[in-house]
Amino acid sequence: MTNPSPRPTRAQQRHQTEARILTAARQMFAELGYDRTTIRAVASAAGVDAGLVMHYFGSKDQLFSRAAELPADQLHMGTPEQVAEALLTSLANRLDSEPVASLAVLRSMLTNTDAAERYRAAAEPQLSQITAAIPTADAEIRASLLSAIVHGVIIERYLLRLGGLANAAPEQIIDLLRPCFQTLATPPQPPSASRPAADA
Repeated sequence: MTNPSPRPTRAQQRHQTEARILTAARQMFAELGYDRTTIRAVASAAGVDAGLVMHYFGSKDQLFSRAAELPADQLHMGTPEQVAEALLTSLANRLDSEPVASLAVLRSMLTNTDAAERYRAAAEPQLSQITAAIPTADAEIRASLLSAIVHGVIIERYLLRLGGLANAAPEQIIDLLRPCFQTLATPPQPPSASRPAADA
């Protein structure tokens, strides 16, 4: 006869409830954006009372702040080719597993100042990192284009759901993007010397 599992402590119950609320909040902010998401709707999705959400998080702004916390995405830099591959690997991970916290920010950033600031705060360190790794005079715009492609693919796949990106295999997307990423991350080759014209 197996022993019954110990009942969770009060602290464990609180942690589980908070986690359930945050999961529901991330999903709703990602699907509806900040303005259309309500405390009542989050509470209903999490299976708790709206007052409990307010008790744990204080306000909708504070709930959004917790739900939209973005994990640091440090890239392992090296040669320009390795920069491109690191970006592609990071993108592949986000295509394989829906990045709900990122989507909550992306969906909300056009109408909510806090979401826009969170987007910039999360993106700027990586953008600087990519820029520093590209050995060209126009590294800043190259890095910005790489970043724009990454975010555009995420938005198209998960938020707009238009065209083939919504259902394409991550491997297929990455393989198609690889030449573009390599071109943007790699210094252009100097033009080869013109071959002498053949004798008539």
